[in-house]
Amino acid sequence: MDPMSGQLTLADMPLPLVKVTPARLASWEGCRRRYRMTYLDRPTPPRGGAWAHATLGAVVHVVLRAVYETPTARRSPEAAARRVDTAWSDEGFRDDAQAAEYRARAREWVARYVADTEVGEPLGVERWVAAPVGDIVAEGRVDRIDAGDDGAAVIVDYKTGRHVPTADDARDSRALALYALAAGRTLRRRCRRVELHHPPSGTVAVAEHDETSLARHRRAAEVSGRAMADATDALAGGGDPEALFPPSPGPGCARCDFRRSCPEGRAASPSLRSWALLAP
Repeated sequence: MDPMSGQLTLADMPLPLVKVTPARLASWEGCRRRYRMTYLDRPTPPRGGAWAHATLGAVVHVVLRAVYETPTARRSPEAAARRVDTAWSDEGFRDDAQAAEYRARAREWVARYVADTEVGEPLGVERWVAAPVGDIVAEGRVDRIDAGDDGAAVIVDYKTGRHVPTADDARDSRALALYALAAGRTLRRRCRRVELHHPPSGTVAVAEHDETSLARHRRAAEVSGRAMADATDALAGGGDPEALFPPSPGPGCARCDFRRSCPEGRAASPSLRSWALLAP
């Protein structure tokens, strides 16, 4: 406050809340150069081609969204499997034979998942949630939000990669924690349980958060969110993009979409075939 005028100065004003999504946070914390290329550079640098594992995951997500937007009485494993053929894409696969093999796997996964998973009417399917929590606005699109036996909201996230999620993965996932915080505010329901569903293996990894664990995730997101906002403001003010958004070379560079625009990334790891990350 200005002691002469008694009025608030800019230094006294609270910082604006920073909007963060799990995808932005993951990109920032993984590689700041990739974050800049994804969200700030215009025009966006050219991306690499499609990845088969991403195509496969997208198909499964589209199918399960359609299934759980359908009333319970009309859901069936057979209908879910047929939806795979409708949603299918061959992008990123080695050849027609490989694409056909994984299409058959996807049909099996979703059919088994629908048969084995008891789901009533979800509270949300591909539901966008957003709410101020602490110094950030946590937002994002949740694969599914179920109602627990006690009426609380349950966050469900689908995974289709080669890694089978564990309870530790669910507990340590900042994305799931932020979804829980935002969903609780958006739906005005208690939300502590988060689940990672892995249709390829038929497993479900579960974690129950408490106030302490959610606060820990929130604080970490606040630190990253503020750093993202500060770097973005500095760039807009004429700052050096390479100093503000340095690369983080490592094994993950092999699957980065912006590999062709990053000499450090190309030097850090060999390139991969577009189907290399499919589950064997």
